[in-house]
Amino acid sequence: MKQNIKATLIGGYFFIGFLFAIYQHFWGRYNYKSFMFNLGQGIVWPAVMFPSVGKFIGGVLTLAIIGFLVLRRR
Repeated sequence: MKQNIKATLIGGYFFIGFLFAIYQHFWGRYNYKSFMFNLGQGIVWPAVMFPSVGKFIGGVLTLAIIGFLVLRRR
């Protein structure tokens, strides 16, 4: 039962991302770019729609990379 809910949520996320990519391709800020560019943005659609989420993800990735480099040297 839990696996079905997980698959539904992941499928819904990618469906929203695909719709977002179509919207961006025709009417978005980067409508002059290729559909593949917009599809790439559709994969991370929350970070594109809400810039603060993108900054948060960037901060977490920066901390993860710094932590990895510090722990790897020991």
